[in-house]
Amino acid sequence: MYHQIARNKRNSVIVIGGFLLVWLAVGAIIGLLASGGGNGAIAGAIVLGILGVCAALYAYYFGSATVLSAMGAQPADPGQYQQLYNVVQTLAIGDGLPMPKVYVINDPSPNAFATGRDPNHAAVTVTTGLLQMMDREELMGVIAHEMSHVKNFDVRLLLVVTTMIGMAALISSVFWNSVGRMRLRGQGALVVLAIGVLFTLIAVIVGPLMQLALSRQRESLADVSGVELTRNPEGLISALQKIAANDRPPERFNHAVAAMMIDNPEEHHGSFFARLFDTHPPIAERIAALQRIASVQQT
Repeated sequence: MYHQIARNKRNSVIVIGGFLLVWLAVGAIIGLLASGGGNGAIAGAIVLGILGVCAALYAYYFGSATVLSAMGAQPADPGQYQQLYNVVQTLAIGDGLPMPKVYVINDPSPNAFATGRDPNHAAVTVTTGLLQMMDREELMGVIAHEMSHVKNFDVRLLLVVTTMIGMAALISSVFWNSVGRMRLRGQGALVVLAIGVLFTLIAVIVGPLMQLALSRQRESLADVSGVELTRNPEGLISALQKIAANDRPPERFNHAVAAMMIDNPEEHHGSFFARLFDTHPPIAERIAALQRIASVQQT
């Protein structure tokens, strides 16, 4: 597990570096189109490089708050959600982790995710649908899975990538929405078009590929780590079976946040090609792996 934590810390640096290289390349292309010379490419790379560094810093320090706000998460009241608090506190103590902040999303779709840059700045979020659907044993399985993401520093990796993809999508959206109101022609129109196309490529292709580079194994590892913490694979198995029956994503579902969630409902019925970009292993495979662990424990 310590090797996994060290690898995830290294991957965080690699991902941020890769993201900055992409932005430098985008800046160089835009600068070249705008000026037609090498000096323009250098200037464009410097400008986008500075913006990229700012984006990386924002993702690291403020990405968690941005994700929680985008999903409509609210701090969970300890009195109203006493069982949830008790489960999170019990598992945090059992795993030797600081108590994370606890949030709830008022949504009937059962789901959960963890976010934060490290265990000292982590948050665990669940939907009201999950709380209504799960008994205590199942809830412990889900929260243990999310706490494993915190312990393994998966949350930092996913937070940085998620925030950066979201920023690229926001920039491309702003440009496409405003391009119709711009009266640009010739080189100016080409530059604006390039900005929209390049940031769209980052949001739609480069970003998802970066998520895949982080490997879907993190979900399987979190499943196993969670079971090691609770010593009860049946709780998570039962929870995943209930979650698998749900095909409706949360109302404020965000594709950039999908990789953070314990399950992405939109991946349940995708085609083979669509599954190449899935952020999670098939939920049936995850359940089967946990059932094998349960059978070994019973022998």
